[in-house]
Amino acid sequence: MVAIAESADAPQKTPRIGILDTARGIALLAMASYHCTWDFEFFGYLDSGTAETGWLKLYARAIASTFLFLAGVSLVLANTPQIRWRSYWRRLGMIVAAAAAISLVTFIGMRDEWIFFGILHSIAAASLIGLLFLRLPAFVTLLVAALLTVGIVIDNVVAPLSLHSTFFDAPWLWWVGLSENIQRSNDYVPLFPWLTPFLFGLGIAKLATSLGWLKSLAKFGSGRNLVARAGRHSLIFYLVHQPVLFGLVYLLSLVAPAPPQDPTVGYIRQCVASCTRSGSEAMCRSFCQCTLDKLQAQNLFKPLESGAIKADSDERVSRIAIQCTDEAQ
Repeated sequence: MVAIAESADAPQKTPRIGILDTARGIALLAMASYHCTWDFEFFGYLDSGTAETGWLKLYARAIASTFLFLAGVSLVLANTPQIRWRSYWRRLGMIVAAAAAISLVTFIGMRDEWIFFGILHSIAAASLIGLLFLRLPAFVTLLVAALLTVGIVIDNVVAPLSLHSTFFDAPWLWWVGLSENIQRSNDYVPLFPWLTPFLFGLGIAKLATSLGWLKSLAKFGSGRNLVARAGRHSLIFYLVHQPVLFGLVYLLSLVAPAPPQDPTVGYIRQCVASCTRSGSEAMCRSFCQCTLDKLQAQNLFKPLESGAIKADSDERVSRIAIQCTDEAQ
């Protein structure tokens, strides 16, 4: 099948669409700006939790959605009219290798928040699932994506109908995205809900192909600008940009260290950011303020902040969490 797909008699590849490279390049620059904010937070220039709350949280989700949408589009364009197995497996292998490298490096350097299923892991898994949809009609893919969207809304709005379950709490099922309790991670992009933008991209690309829109789209943007060139080498950019940014902010911290931050502000931000993964923001703010007050009243806040006691192993902290959960609900 590989030989047939890559022979001289095989149908021609779909045209390179420069505007998609530009869109991917813009998404890369947006991602770099977000990671820069994360780096400033890490070194204490911003309050803890800043990058995970408010508009920055929405910004990060929009960036991840864009990457996955474009990955779905690219899967169709790279494998139309036939699946090019050799290039498909080569590309997938590169993504898997990069994802594994990120997991290994973060496990060594940031054991408590290592990246076990980040954006690259999600793209790799979605690319495998996407093979099932490549030969299906576009409306089927878009229907599945729409149903997943409905599931996301139900899961986030209708609390009694939440799809999350303790059944998925086992570490080997964290990639699904339906766990109630998981280890904290600096980049967590599970298949639910993040398969949704990928399938929308795949479905829309199939629809555009069937309607003959690709040649028209290829006329918009030459793809020769610097942003588009970055978009054509997105994996390299992704792997290189964060170490560079992190190193620059680290050097800045040596020259001009960040001023001391109020630990209570950072605690509330980080607590709310973690809590809102499974609850409403109003409830989470009430819960976090409650835990802060009780920790301070029992002289446990400073030991918790310094790492002298651990939230997941100290019975006093666990009792406070249970009490505040009951009060917040």
